[in-house]
Amino acid sequence: MINAIYGTKLGMTQIFSEDDRVVPVTVILAAPNTICQVKTAETDGYDAVQLGFGTIREKHVNQPMSGHFEKHGVEPVRHLREVRVEDASDYKPGETMTVSAFADVKKVDVTGTSKGKGFAGVMKRYGFAGGPGGHGAHFHRAPGSVGMCATPSRVLKGLRLPGHMGCDTVTVKNLEVVRIDEEQNLILVKGAVPGGKNATVRVRMA
Repeated sequence: MINAIYGTKLGMTQIFSEDDRVVPVTVILAAPNTICQVKTAETDGYDAVQLGFGTIREKHVNQPMSGHFEKHGVEPVRHLREVRVEDASDYKPGETMTVSAFADVKKVDVTGTSKGKGFAGVMKRYGFAGGPGGHGAHFHRAPGSVGMCATPSRVLKGLRLPGHMGCDTVTVKNLEVVRIDEEQNLILVKGAVPGGKNATVRVRMA
């Protein structure tokens, strides 16, 4: 079976559970994903289905993608992603994957792109303690000593230093599914998921 669906993170809110507890939830809009292509072991070397989601105006579809959609007889979509399946021959282009498949799922793994923070120092990026804050100190937010003297007289790979922070693919595992709204194509999961508002996320059955 297809164990994942793609959607958009709408934001966070809170709802009340049956025992009157406040539950923080992330609302994910997972509109029906259309199967745009079926890949089998005979033709492609592996079994997978290509899911399409997101609306796009026809004039914004370039010629290669227009031919791709026309070949498989599906409407153009903005995004295409692949999901591995055990037997791709069970599916056909044009079929849809909806949130109803998650009706009995208790836990999901959510993958998204984390918020970009730009260039960051070691205190923000890795939580270094830094130096004293007083005026007499000359060591405040710098990383400190980074290399050796004579042997091996170089900076070792993997050292935590200032650099680009965020914009990474992050997966949060075993998030509890609080509610499924099949009419509005919404999945409510407990806790936070990577990315900002309107970010594309993948929801996979844990």
